[in-house]
Parts: sequence; C-alpha cells; structure tokens
Amino acid sequence: MAAICPTVTAFDPHEYRVQMERLELFCERVHIDLMDGIFTPTVSPGLDQVWWPEQLIADIHLMYEDPNAQIPELIRLKPKLVVIHQEAQGDHQAFADQLHAHGIKVGLALLHDTLVEEIQALIPVFDHVLVFSGDLGKHGGVADMAILQKVSRLREYRPDLEIGWDGGVNDENAAALLAGGVDVLNVGGFIQNATDPAAAYAKLKTISKGA
Repeated sequence: MAAICPTVTAFDPHEYRVQMERLELFCERVHIDLMDGIFTPTVSPGLDQVWWPEQLIADIHLMYEDPNAQIPELIRLKPKLVVIHQEAQGDHQAFADQLHAHGIKVGLALLHDTLVEEIQALIPVFDHVLVFSGDLGKHGGVADMAILQKVSRLREYRPDLEIGWDGGVNDENAAALLAGGVDVLNVGGFIQNATDPAAAYAKLKTISKGA
C-alpha cells in the first residue's frame, strides 16, 4: 500500500507548530519542507527549530542551495529520510554517503524540467526519488500528470526504488498517481487547508488501499 505523507510547509515557528500538531492527531509519516530563501523564494524555520512527535516517521525535504552544509544538523535530528534537490549545489553522492553512515535514508528530488537521465548515475546511490510538480516553498500547486512518465523511467533504471510525488495531490488525481507507480504521495494543501484535515487524510488513505 502506498504511503500518504502530509506536509508541513511553514514560515515561522508558530505556524510550524500549528501544522505539526494538526497532523500528529491522525498521520503516521510527515514530510517537512525546509526552505533557505535562496534555492526557494520563501524561508522556513531553520533546522535548529525543527522537531516532530516521536511517534511520527519524519522525512525532511531540504530545499537548500547548499545541502552539504547542513549535514551535522541533519545527523543530530536523525529523520528517517532526507530529500535534497538534484538542482542544488554540492557533491550529492558524498551527501548520501555521510547520511547513510548514520543510518539516515537519502532521497533526490527532481524539479519539473529536470530529466531522469540527468541522475542516472546517482539512482543506485539514493533510497528515494521525489518527482516534484509543485511550487517551491509553497502549499498547493498543480499536479502536472505529463511528468508522471518520469516514474516509469525511474523504474526502468531501478525497479525497487521508492518514488515520491510532491505537488497538487488531491482526491481527484491520487488514484492515477498511484496507478502510475508512485509509492509516496506528499500532500500539502488538500490536507492542511481542509475544513476537516483528518477526513481529507482518511479519504486519501482509502484511495491508496484500492490502488
């Protein structure tokens, strides 16, 4: 069964707490968006302000221009998974090697126009690839189903790879995304902006069970 992973995309510590406390009531795995204001147009709380309830599985989506500079803080936090961007600066293999040495899984995100072929050599190194169809540093966005073909291309290179999707997930496209081979649906606005976030999450969980 695919994972439904609600996202926290906050721009100050108070908003971060509100979103996290909302999600901890019903979800199992959370996707934490962190933005540096350089790679992204927005800024989130820093890694020194990040936390999550101990019962949750935490993924950190590090939308930073220089992810390697954050390695000590990431090791201290020890999330389950850290996702960096192919388009960011630095030695991505060295980043993965250092986090793997501390028992942390590592993912690589691809912006809309980045081709799968650009990361062919790195696919064996990473545990997860995130197909990104959203707006950097914001909830919402549109799921561009045309880039779903990236999922099948990734499967050709590595059938056992965990593949995530970020951007515009809702109850109208979740089934198609899952049928297209996505393993993890990272969901922002559909849950966080819902009148009943728990019900929105439950609806996606039901869809995932039928996929």
